[in-house]
Amino acid sequence: MPEPRTFTGGCHCGLVRYECTTDLAMVTNCNCSICTKKGLHLAFVEPQKFRLAAGEESLKEYRFNRHVIAHQMCSDCGVESFAYGQKPDGTKVVAVHVSTFDGIDLATVTMTPFDGKKL
Repeated sequence: MPEPRTFTGGCHCGLVRYECTTDLAMVTNCNCSICTKKGLHLAFVEPQKFRLAAGEESLKEYRFNRHVIAHQMCSDCGVESFAYGQKPDGTKVVAVHVSTFDGIDLATVTMTPFDGKKL
């Protein structure tokens, strides 16, 4: 099992910066409409393992469908680095877009398919 490590990351222009701790044991490759169009690959972390380091004032929020996921994107470059949401049982999570991790090579990350089209 992979060991947890702390990653830094952020949007393209650098206004939004964060750090999070995850083992990348499960990174979803979802086929819902927004994940498909944005190319999102998400790792879900507990809120206490995520810290927004910069750019709160630069975030724009987008919600769709059931409005339970608060997608956060940079108002300057438009990149979505993370989203606030909750699991089906109500537990709060932060969905972090793994492609926005500094220095990540997606070819080394195991993706778990998720059929979001059926939700």
